[in-house]
Amino acid sequence: MSTALLTDRYELTMLEAALRDGTATRPCVFDLFARRLAGGRRFGVVAGTGRLLSLLREFRFGDDELRFLRDERVVDAATVAFLADFRFRGSITGYREGELYFPGSPVLTVTGTFADAVVLETLALSVLNHDSAVATAAARMSIAAGSRPLAEMGSRRAGERSAVAAARSAYIAGFAATSNLEAGRVWGVPTMGTAAHAWTLLHDTEEDAFRAQIATLGLDTTLLVDTYDIARGVETAIRVAGPGLGGVRIDSGDLPVVARAVRAQLDALGATGTRITVTSDLDEFAVAALASAPVDAYGVGTSVVTGSGTPTAGMVYKLVARQDAGGSWTSVAKASADKVSKGGRKTAFRRLAGGVADAEVITAVAGYDEPDTSAAHPDSRGLQTPLVVAGEPDSAFEGAAGVAAARAHHAAVRAELPDAALGLSRSDPAIPTLYV
Repeated sequence: MSTALLTDRYELTMLEAALRDGTATRPCVFDLFARRLAGGRRFGVVAGTGRLLSLLREFRFGDDELRFLRDERVVDAATVAFLADFRFRGSITGYREGELYFPGSPVLTVTGTFADAVVLETLALSVLNHDSAVATAAARMSIAAGSRPLAEMGSRRAGERSAVAAARSAYIAGFAATSNLEAGRVWGVPTMGTAAHAWTLLHDTEEDAFRAQIATLGLDTTLLVDTYDIARGVETAIRVAGPGLGGVRIDSGDLPVVARAVRAQLDALGATGTRITVTSDLDEFAVAALASAPVDAYGVGTSVVTGSGTPTAGMVYKLVARQDAGGSWTSVAKASADKVSKGGRKTAFRRLAGGVADAEVITAVAGYDEPDTSAAHPDSRGLQTPLVVAGEPDSAFEGAAGVAAARAHHAAVRAELPDAALGLSRSDPAIPTLYV
């Protein structure tokens, strides 16, 4: 299915004007970055890169798309003819998926003609802004959870396609599983799920529901014990399953208090190995509040798929360098109040001291010139990698394998964070961005 119309109209009206005045073929460099970290977060997590590369492969204007543009008179006939043969032939470098970013980090750098690069703006921002917001929230929840696993279960709180993307992003940032089957099929995210309250309400008694679930799913299943009375539900669960029951789930009440009572009851009944999973509108702060409670796992829904109150990463896509009419490269940048950006093609490093990140170091040059990296600290780690070369996406970053690699990369780079980055309160970025 074509992704070419997942865009804003002004991308194509700019293209039409550029074709008319001859600037459409002018070589350009665009950066995708965040001026600041949304929501006062201390770091951001890059997510969506692999999805963007897959969508880029389908960025073609077929008969239906071209017919719509003609019928609605979006652009003129010459532009429609140009788009009929459009293929992105530029190159994209960027931060690996799962990498951390900070204000000014050149998360993506798109090089090519103006025509190549400008039409990707909306699609790139749509994917990266959503997925990075979810991944950043998920990383904070993962930090709060420590070694206890988190399951993403927010599909019913998001659009049907956004839900799949959110499950993917949460997994990259540290969640262990998702309830969304499409995320499992397409992206290789482990799936989980047993039964909702409707299952218990379907049966004449809670005991009947528990017996039927165990008969189908086995003793290692997790029984939802709060449909009626939690203490009675726990007693029934162990009476039906015995002390070898895999787990119970609590979805209501004062969770720290209830979890302690349930743990005590399970232990008294001999079910010392039965796990306790808690759900019920959790976010990173609620998870942190449960740190001392006898909880074994968490299920998070609404908060993670909506970025925990910060549903977009606030990234922008700006022209930072171009050739002039004489063929010379020049840096360009927006200078309006509160929206100042840095011109030039960027090269970025994560400066480390004793293995701990202490600065984001960025150099900038005009055009395709080789950057001066002499200012980089010897312990700095380069942050950019080729993602698309001459119009061809690198398949290593796509599919389930790309997701697995992004998850591993995120775990490695998160270990570089200073202790100050692990706080949940609003604060300045954990490390400064230095332009050298």
